[in-house]
This record gives sequence, structure tokens and C-alpha cells, in this order.
Amino acid sequence: MPATIKGLGGVFLRASDPEALYQWYEKHFGLVRQHGCFFFQDDIRPESNNGGIAFTFFKREDAYFPTTQPVMINFRVHDLDAALASLAAAGVSIDPKREDAPYGRFAWITDPENNRIELWDAPSE
Repeated sequence: MPATIKGLGGVFLRASDPEALYQWYEKHFGLVRQHGCFFFQDDIRPESNNGGIAFTFFKREDAYFPTTQPVMINFRVHDLDAALASLAAAGVSIDPKREDAPYGRFAWITDPENNRIELWDAPSE
């Protein structure tokens, strides 16, 4: 059974000058930074904990994802452990690194074109 994707968690772009790019998007689109990125709440029901969508910039040399990769996508998953088990069974390349934070759990995989993808399981209600 394939991993269950709940939605887009974020898009991360490389930039020569992230601060200048943030300012450009703020000026021309009226976006407001929250928690160090632009954050779009795609479901604002009070009972929802879907996490919204992050749009952020990384310096070109930042090692958070491969410097040869201009964009990294973050997908929200329903159950990180189940998603990783399903992907591993299908032979998908999975980074052994995991990150636990107050705002969720994270893991990383690589697609067939060697693009790093971040998986995010937001905390339960």
C-alpha cells in the first residue's frame, strides 16, 4: 500500500539573498513572515491541525538539502512510520536521519531523479 500524503507541507527555494527575496515577496504580495517563513494556513477550522503550508528561502550554500537541488518539497503524511515502512518496502531510498520537534516529526527520502523530499507528520490534536 502506498504512503498516504495529506497535502503539501511546504516549498523551499534556494536564493542568493534570502532576506532580499523575503522583502520582495512582502512588498509585492503583502506576505507576512511567521516562524521565519511565509506560512499559508490552508485550513483554518479551529479543530484542524493540518499545519498549513510553508514557503521559505534557503541560501544557495545551505546544506539542509543538496546544494545542487534548487527546490525541495515537503509533503505532510498521515503516519510517518507507516509511510516510511511502505516506501522502504517499495525500495525507495530513505535517509536514516529523523527529526522530532514540537511541531511534528520529519524524515527524508530521495526520488528516482535524486531529489530530496521532506516528509512531515504534524502532531496529533
